[in-house]
Order: sequence, then structure tokens, then C-alpha cells
Amino acid sequence: MTEVKTHAQLLRNGFAADEIRRLRRAGALVPVRRGAYVSSAVELDRTAAHRRLVEATTGQIGAGAVVSHVSAAVVHGLPVPYADLSRVHVTRDREGGGRARRWVQVHGTPLAPNEVTSRDGITLTTVPRTFVDVARAHPMTTNVTLGDAVLRTGVPLAALVGAVEHAAGRHGVAAARRALAFLDARSESPGESVSRVLLAQVGVPAPEPQLVLHDAAGAFVARVDLGWAALGVVGEFDGRVKYGRALGAKADLEEVLWSEKLREDAIRRLGWVVVRWTWMDLDHPERLAQRLRAAFAIGRPMA
Repeated sequence: MTEVKTHAQLLRNGFAADEIRRLRRAGALVPVRRGAYVSSAVELDRTAAHRRLVEATTGQIGAGAVVSHVSAAVVHGLPVPYADLSRVHVTRDREGGGRARRWVQVHGTPLAPNEVTSRDGITLTTVPRTFVDVARAHPMTTNVTLGDAVLRTGVPLAALVGAVEHAAGRHGVAAARRALAFLDARSESPGESVSRVLLAQVGVPAPEPQLVLHDAAGAFVARVDLGWAALGVVGEFDGRVKYGRALGAKADLEEVLWSEKLREDAIRRLGWVVVRWTWMDLDHPERLAQRLRAAFAIGRPMA
């Protein structure tokens, strides 16, 4: 048993109450929330842990509750950095009546039939409606990261615009409109999306995502995360996901890192100044901006 099972399901499957208690004491059953268990304790990242909490919760809430907001984003496989994932968010088709419980946040907001879908057996809001719900209540970093990811899945920008306009007059819709204007499907990772937002907030000129670099003969050299061609600077966000993708094709981390070094050497030979950063650097965007401005000062136009 690897999936989430409720106490009631275990009883229906032939487990006695005493047996369930013994399995819990032995660590063979691990509670996800009250009355819901998995077969063993597995270390999960915050997103996977929330997905498990959603699965544990949907079987215990009443009819008519639709998984929504950040919980729907997680089920859709979309990133929501900086969002609080301690509660499962559900929406009921009504005006008002929202309330918070230990594991569940209930929202009371009208839901049109075309704003509800199903995924992996879970009833949840559609991707455009999910974007609006999240963007009305979260900071720009979360909203842009989610929106960029939505566009990368092939959902057209017009669908998000329509969903935002359908929510006109609701609290927070201005924040959703602000995020819409900043979306760019070329940002290929949450780190790149967050970087664009934070750098804009500290006054750094807007970069071009996924800038393609060529040599003097026109041959392809590299595609970089962010580029400032007029200033001769490229920015590379170094996240574990990037190297994890590379390891999908190359099992040797040392080989991946060596390939990345050769790639950067080739970029520098073209005359570009390279600045790298990580999630830790994004905790201090002003410092990152200082590094970039120092690079701008020595770079030369490459456009």
C-alpha cells in the first residue's frame, strides 16, 4: 500500500481497529492527517507532501468542495514558490462562508461549470481559474512563476486574460492583472521566473529570457537563461532542477559539471560577462543587483 488510505477505507479492506493502531505504533502506517495514512514514512519535498495531503483530505470533505488555489496548482503539477502549503484549499460554489480549519481552508466563491475539471480522480479548478485564485492572494514572485509555467504547458495567454477579467470586481484582481503583464513563457524554471521579478523590483533592466548566442560565423554556441545583449552580460540561474535535467541524459554528475564549464568557457570567449546565482542569492536581490551592475559596467554591447 503506497497511496493514501483513510481509516474507513482500511476498515472496509478488512483491517481491524486494533490492527490499525498496532500498525501505527510500529511505524508501518504513518498519518498524513487525522484519519488518513500512508504505508511508510517517505521524505517528500513540500510540493509532494502537499499533494499527499490533498489526497488524504479529498476523501474526508463533503460533496461540492472543489480543490482550488495553491492546492489545485500542485495537483496540476504547477509551481507555487513561497506559498503556504500547510492547508488544503477548497472552494464551494457560493458567496462567502470561507473558514479555516486545521488542515483545510474553505473559500466561498461562485464557480462556473467550465471552471471545474478532474485530474487523477480529484475534482479541482481548471488551470486558468487556478491562476486567478492564486494570483489574487499571493505575491508577484509566486504569481509570475505560476503564470509562466501555465503558458509553458500550452495554455494561451488569452485564456488567462479571460479568467482574470471574469473575476473583475473581486478582491485582489489587480494583482492578477499585474502578474499577467509580466508573464513570459520563455522562462523555463521557477528560479528564472522569480529572478525576473526580483531583479525588476530592485531596478535592474529587463533581460531577454533564453537568449541564443552565436559565434562570428553564425554557429550556435549556447542558450542562456537571461541575457542583456546591449550590455554584454548573461545571467545563469543555478538550481538543482537544471542539473537534474542534465543528469537525465548523463548519469555522471562530474561529466555534467565539466560540460557546463566548457559551455561557460565558450560563452566567455565570445566576450560575454557571465553572472551566476542560486536560490540563496535570491534571498538578497539587492546584492545580486550589485553584482549585475558591476558586470554591466565592464561588459560591451553584443547586439
